Amino acid sequence: MSLLEIAGTVFGLVNIVMLVRRSVWNFPAAMVMVSCIAVVLFEARLYAEAGLQVFFFVVNAWGWWLWSEVKDSHNQVPVRWMGWRSRIIWAIATGVVSIGLGLALSRWTNAALPMADSVVTGMSVAAQFLLNFRRIENWVLWIVIDVASIALYVIRDLHLLAGLYVVFLVLSVLGLVEWTKADRRGEAPA
Repeated sequence: MSLLEIAGTVFGLVNIVMLVRRSVWNFPAAMVMVSCIAVVLFEARLYAEAGLQVFFFVVNAWGWWLWSEVKDSHNQVPVRWMGWRSRIIWAIATGVVSIGLGLALSRWTNAALPMADSVVTGMSVAAQFLLNFRRIENWVLWIVIDVASIALYVIRDLHLLAGLYVVFLVLSVLGLVEWTKADRRGEAPA
């Protein structure tokens, strides 16, 4: 367990708590978290997930800007569900990205678990975009991602990160419940 893994864990907890509350301040915490975790994952030869952290850094900066444009006086943002057509398109695109990345990692790297790593990565990319667009479905994906990540990190002896993802799993369920309630209360855009 390294200091970077510990720092990433602490900032990850701060990030997800702020995210459940729909606070724009989740984004700077996320940027610190992913910076720390990128190094840890690269050293564990989980290259797709390490690269994913770089993607998360950039997309969190963009999300911070997007959310800042629509926040209310309490720094909260409106949320809503996607339509079925959008869900199908997102699912197909996520599958294509995941499989393509897995095949590339299998062929051209010494990745430890290329397909599992790539599926988590592909779903994480989709979930992050859906989060930035304030779609409630992002939480459903994060729940699946958290379960898969826990197994992946235990296999690679990253127990602190696995523990963090157990907490993320609980908070993702809470996020799904809270964002669904916000949508029902009419805190979503027209």
